[in-house]
Amino acid sequence: MKITDLKCAVIGNNPVVRIVTDDGIDGFGEVESFKQYLKPHVIFYKDYILGQDPTNVERVMMQIRRLGSFKPWGSAVSAIEMALWDIAGKAANLPVYKLLGGKVRDQVRVYNGAVRFPSRGVEPKHYAENMAAMKASPEGFTIIKQGVAFHGPMARQVPNFYYGEVLPAGHRANRGLITESGMKHLIACTEAMKAVLGDEVGLALDCGPGFTVPDAIRLAQAVEHLNLMWLEDMLTGDYVPWVAPDSYREVTRATSTPIHTGEQIYLRQNFKDLLEQKAVNIIGPDPCDIGGIAELKWVAEYADLHGILMAPHGIGDGLLGLAALVQVCATLPQNYIAFEYPIGQPEWWYDIVEGLPSPIVKDGFIEVWDRPGMGVNLIPEATKPFLKEEDQSFFD
Repeated sequence: MKITDLKCAVIGNNPVVRIVTDDGIDGFGEVESFKQYLKPHVIFYKDYILGQDPTNVERVMMQIRRLGSFKPWGSAVSAIEMALWDIAGKAANLPVYKLLGGKVRDQVRVYNGAVRFPSRGVEPKHYAENMAAMKASPEGFTIIKQGVAFHGPMARQVPNFYYGEVLPAGHRANRGLITESGMKHLIACTEAMKAVLGDEVGLALDCGPGFTVPDAIRLAQAVEHLNLMWLEDMLTGDYVPWVAPDSYREVTRATSTPIHTGEQIYLRQNFKDLLEQKAVNIIGPDPCDIGGIAELKWVAEYADLHGILMAPHGIGDGLLGLAALVQVCATLPQNYIAFEYPIGQPEWWYDIVEGLPSPIVKDGFIEVWDRPGMGVNLIPEATKPFLKEEDQSFFD
């Protein structure tokens, strides 16, 4: 079997990769949401993989892996890797989890990242209202993550939240020392959310990036009594092209609140210091950014050796990315907690794929399916009306 073409089309909010073979088997992968600009970056790799056997996934990846980088630039490489595994599974008539060593669990726990409701403001009562809506959602999530501080509108909309210029909304550009009143507001919002969830549903906070080390320690110590699941990406995170293990280690050693990071990190080599220094308690690589599902599994195994837990990121991975997360997380060691549940956007995405269970999530879990490959495929005739004119040949 040989690769004969590599195609990419923006479908809704996500660039989608299709790898075509001379055996008539094709594979799909998905780039994170709102990264339409990566379409030409995907096509850039075409000449590197044409003529290769797609079932030799690692051999193909050796041709292109070094050409990626931290978020967002690793997303193109990651989507290609997922499409290769999709083909390998279909060719073997096996689900991808079988090719990764078999499943450790029949169900994978997910946490709420993408099922959101409009918020009326940034006061504690508004966060409590939003938390009540998410707690009541039919998916029955047992863990809910909420953006606070620099990860969301709080830092921009709460007066005098931090010492520093408030920059326009963008890729988490705000950063600085939080004022005393700002820290009190953040803690009050956290307490209000936890009061709604009680001890029935775990609460995780997505915090930055943007915190200084002293503020990260101050917040982590102040919320220790709330038994949060984790504090995520306080120092680095979205679109930050470095890791800062020394700074994270200082925070982690100062508190019993679990500290989490890793969504933007590309490749296992860039997790090495974070894990070996035990700089955090939990890591959250995203299969759409780390370099694919095999890379994520390798990092999970190495994290387990160092007593570090896994809660993979995935909010923007779409429905094909969801399938990849289900397959790889079924195989992860017992340091696995849950992965962040992505949704299809726009809503019509659910009409153009086949293979997803109904309901997808029940009581906070997804049953691991046994269909070949990733187990979820685009339906060409249903998808074509949503393709842009320039992408009409995507299924040819």
